[in-house]
Amino acid sequence: MSEPVVELIGLSRSFPGPPEVLAVRGVDLTIRAGEYVSIVGPSGSGKSTLLHLLGLLDQPSGGTYRLDGDDVSALPERRRSAVRGSRIGFVFQSFHLLPSRTVIDNVMLSMLYQAVPRRERRERALEALSRVGLDHRREFTPRTLSGGERQRVAIARALAGRPSLLLADEPTGNLDRANASGVLELFDDLHAGGLTLAVITHDDEVSCRADRRVRMTDGRLAPVREEVA
Repeated sequence: MSEPVVELIGLSRSFPGPPEVLAVRGVDLTIRAGEYVSIVGPSGSGKSTLLHLLGLLDQPSGGTYRLDGDDVSALPERRRSAVRGSRIGFVFQSFHLLPSRTVIDNVMLSMLYQAVPRRERRERALEALSRVGLDHRREFTPRTLSGGERQRVAIARALAGRPSLLLADEPTGNLDRANASGVLELFDDLHAGGLTLAVITHDDEVSCRADRRVRMTDGRLAPVREEVA
């Protein structure tokens, strides 16, 4: 069995009130290397808060988070930022690309704070763009691309950092059906290549592509029981 990339043990996040909001309540979750997990649930269920915790964008109020075996539950902000930049890739519903910079510049920017030499940044950016099928668009700007191509650039940017974990938050939310299908097929290919993925979504069509589905309800996590035909 592969080693865990993510281990959450009794993870909680509350926000002070009044009234106090318990957004994540005692969550236990293990994601192993190469696994593809989807986290589903309605708006307000705690999915986004859990994503922020997984991505080290926020700190838990209680419990333990181990990333690649290291306890990252209570790291100071500077250390969290360093771990986040070197081990975690992000793909969001909004592409967050710089419209006036070229595609390759956008991808290279993800490595700017990793002390990667410029020549290596370019090599890794080209490799990532090739992986998502967009190396021929490297000198284009995002405003000239389709929505699906922009999301592929965002995925390439995440991959260029060579993360242990790729987190995606509603990655097809701004795409039409054809472009969404292309992004999901790309995720399938990345998973087949051994990448560890966790996708936050409310869309059953997106979540069904994963190896395993879990559901957030009122801040708690439980396996999705698949219906038997």
